[in-house]
Amino acid sequence: MGPLQGIKLIEIAGMGPAPFAAMWLADMGAEVLRVERPGGIPAQSWPEPAVDVVSRGRRCVCIDLKRSEGVALVLDLVQHADGLFEGNRPGVMERLGLGPDACLARNPRLVYGRMTGWGQDGPLAQAAGHDLNFIALAGALDLIGRQGQPPTPPVNLVGDYAGGGMVLAFGMVCALLECQRSGRGQVIDASIVDGAAMLTAVFHGIRHAGFLREERGTNIIDSGSHFYDAYETADGKYVSIASFEPHFYAELLRRLGLEGEDLPQMDPSRWPELKARFAPLFKTKTRQQWCELLEGTDACFAPVLSLGEAPQHPHNQARGTFVEVAGVVQPRPAPRFSRTPAEIQRPPARPGEHTEEALRDWGVSADRIVTLKDAGAIV
Repeated sequence: MGPLQGIKLIEIAGMGPAPFAAMWLADMGAEVLRVERPGGIPAQSWPEPAVDVVSRGRRCVCIDLKRSEGVALVLDLVQHADGLFEGNRPGVMERLGLGPDACLARNPRLVYGRMTGWGQDGPLAQAAGHDLNFIALAGALDLIGRQGQPPTPPVNLVGDYAGGGMVLAFGMVCALLECQRSGRGQVIDASIVDGAAMLTAVFHGIRHAGFLREERGTNIIDSGSHFYDAYETADGKYVSIASFEPHFYAELLRRLGLEGEDLPQMDPSRWPELKARFAPLFKTKTRQQWCELLEGTDACFAPVLSLGEAPQHPHNQARGTFVEVAGVVQPRPAPRFSRTPAEIQRPPARPGEHTEEALRDWGVSADRIVTLKDAGAIV
């Protein structure tokens, strides 16, 4: 099922954000054909394919794009596709003979997605880089961290996945919708710098209005305030408090037994003092005891769960937020649809696991498959 059922996409295999976009699109019902290099990507070779969760949901073919026969095969597949996306440095696909001009010449309705860190142009377009560099340039990294400490790398959630893969997937769907009206394909330039910058939009507005302090860790929601932070508990675990609105803050104080004390919420000059008041209090109970007191209330509370703990929480279990596929617990597709539910179509594949099967389904004849194998163009 899924809202994208019937859409056919080609993924030129890579690392990081583009595979995440492919997972998202496949979860939504699109048929995504992953074109992998022979032997797979060394940096992404897992002992068991099932643990490569972001590769779930699509079939994998191995095509040698350094051979002219392999390039010709991909161009033939393009004729049957609604879209193609890749995550190489600018110019790589053109040198292979699979750039936008070549592909759109074969299929003028093709939506061609390009995922990079810096973008297709600009002074840094050809420079190497990773998630941390891209969110640093976007201004996002500087927002994350505590006062007086260096910026904290937020793993690769902000760059690769939120600012990269999700933006690419969104761009692909937007262009596919537009193509239904115009009958014409186009190229999507998805840059992690651009996407991460988009994530900071609200903070630019707050800064312009004079409500954002430049020093990280001194604002309401960046760990500066006492009512929006994580606190350690008696058993060495953590809980989160986000009592932003005044009535939620009043509820928190009431449940903490602090009602009536002089604990002003919006006086930044006193936040360090009030943090010092809250921290030892939260260490008087275990995380579970705080859950029994605060969870489900208007105090805006949640325990800080590990990746292993999150699937076991009653709320996540009730909603089925996590599922098990091929023995690996992982998030289920999101968002949820009332009529066309998304689902994980298949577990991650080994490189080339579906080469012959998928090529037949995409219109390649049996005789040509034999010829391509003999030429070493497919594995």
